[in-house]
Amino acid sequence: ERERQAKEAGRIMSKEEVVRLFQSHETQWQKLTKGEIENVIWDAFPWPMVKKPKDVADINAGAIQAYVLNPHFPNNNGKGDKDKIKEQIRRWHPDRFERLMPRVAEGDRDRVREGAGEVVRGLNDLLTKFNGPAGMFG
Repeated sequence: ERERQAKEAGRIMSKEEVVRLFQSHETQWQKLTKGEIENVIWDAFPWPMVKKPKDVADINAGAIQAYVLNPHFPNNNGKGDKDKIKEQIRRWHPDRFERLMPRVAEGDRDRVREGAGEVVRGLNDLLTKFNGPAGMFG
């Protein structure tokens, strides 16, 4: 079992697996915002990362960038990268996110709240790169 997990951790996901991950995350968000699910635990949360974080320390701007700017990320009606980042910032904004906290399992709330804070910081860092003097890649 440990060997299988080690392989899984270092394995590159196929396009189909990444697309399924994005679809799964979007479904989770819809259910969360509509109140269709309760007692969501850390491991079931739709973190904006291709590799699920084990804890807050695993959440970083590089992993978030790899997720949001992934070529298989849903295009959302032709939105550019900057718009996708802004949309994620709105989703994870502390005021909006706080409304979801009652649906998070009580024992995971502090950790999820802290993780969400890291997500917002990572997204803001990413947006700052795009808004920099020459843009992210210019």
